Amino acid sequence: MSNSFDADFKHEKWSSPTVFMLATIGAAVGLGNLWRFPFVAGQNGGAAFVLIYFGFVLLLGIPLIMAELAMGRRGKGSPIASMRKLVVEAGASSSWVSIGWISILIPLVGMSYYSIVGGWSIDYVVKAAMNSFTGFSGQDSEDMFNQVLASPWRLLFFHGLFIASAVFVVARGVGNGIEAVSKYMMPALFGILILLVLNSIFNADIERGIDFLFNPHFDKITPAVVFVAMGQAFFSLAIGVGVMLTYGAYVPSTVSLPKAAVIIALADTAVAVLAGIAIFPVVFANGLDPAGGEGLIFVTLPIAFGNMQAGYIIGLMFFLLLFFAAYSSVLGMLEPVVSFLEEYRGYSRRKMAILAGICSWVLGIAAALSFNVWSDVRLMPTIPFLKDKNIFGLLDFTIANLLLPLNALLIAVFAGWIMTRQSLLEELGLRSVALAGFLRIVLRYIAPILIFAIFYSSFT
Repeated sequence: MSNSFDADFKHEKWSSPTVFMLATIGAAVGLGNLWRFPFVAGQNGGAAFVLIYFGFVLLLGIPLIMAELAMGRRGKGSPIASMRKLVVEAGASSSWVSIGWISILIPLVGMSYYSIVGGWSIDYVVKAAMNSFTGFSGQDSEDMFNQVLASPWRLLFFHGLFIASAVFVVARGVGNGIEAVSKYMMPALFGILILLVLNSIFNADIERGIDFLFNPHFDKITPAVVFVAMGQAFFSLAIGVGVMLTYGAYVPSTVSLPKAAVIIALADTAVAVLAGIAIFPVVFANGLDPAGGEGLIFVTLPIAFGNMQAGYIIGLMFFLLLFFAAYSSVLGMLEPVVSFLEEYRGYSRRKMAILAGICSWVLGIAAALSFNVWSDVRLMPTIPFLKDKNIFGLLDFTIANLLLPLNALLIAVFAGWIMTRQSLLEELGLRSVALAGFLRIVLRYIAPILIFAIFYSSFT
């Protein structure tokens, strides 16, 4: 086998448009859909926030998904191989290949700490299956979660188990691995979500939950809230992560990328909205605080499951849902890294998947220890907006607030200004001159300005 970069390496293709979209929706749908969007929407204007968010999905999200998928399909390789090909085709500076390198760095580092939370989801699936939440008080639930965080070996075990399960699938390839899992897991995810929504409608405080999420409060809409909605739309769709660039490389030329982008964006939004309808009526029916983040998922909801009718079943379904959302996202994070290693080293996919998994697990050790042994460690004590962040929080901030918007900004500029208009339109198959012109305006002007605004708002 060659140990150098193979520019002519041939990757697998998706077997059908349906499995491509299921896999890509799975990569976009993540933990943020299940806790961050519902809570942020409820606290920032309800329906008014949802409308602003949806506007940004249409204006910013869909065009950027289209551009990233088009760049991937045009390049037909890993993020780095695709960017090298696109740079040559456009006669552009080789510095634009940095998009490819960032698209490898983001998922590798992101997976290292994201899998910590993914490990929590496995741990809580086991706890739910063992009916551990019965009769839970607030203190009981908080103590249980604190015990999970306090044990470095427990965190590292489930962190490793989560990554190993992703490695097992990705090592089998696109068709036998990612496709085979996605075509069953994603329908199961939506099925469980619908069942949880029905439970909220018939067995929980649906009126208060709907009011929290969808009663429009336009008086709460401020410039800061608009930035939050814009950022949520941007990050929720996995733009700039490297997933769209990689998965796009496996898309046959017969698949309509604009149609796929619309379906992916709408499905991701639907999961976020349905998650809110499933979660908050249960929270309110049990007189609990709808606090955001991991506290809502791993402390508040177990109390509700432990004190409600059929709570055993509902709790088990919910944590399975959480696992599916986290797992499908990590498959999307692992694939860009493996696709590059396959091209670069010339070794088998199985070996490269194991190598990538080990690297991510090792990187995640520091994130796991930041909840216990290294809980007092602060690596950036002199920087005001970073001084209170532990290692886990610092990794999350670096990826979500620095590298993601930077990469998305570079993608928008490259697709709008550097990639030839003919190349972009050939991949997208846009026949409407007006639509093609609008897309060009969004990529050249609107998206870079809005992404820069998100970037700037992170530091103010």
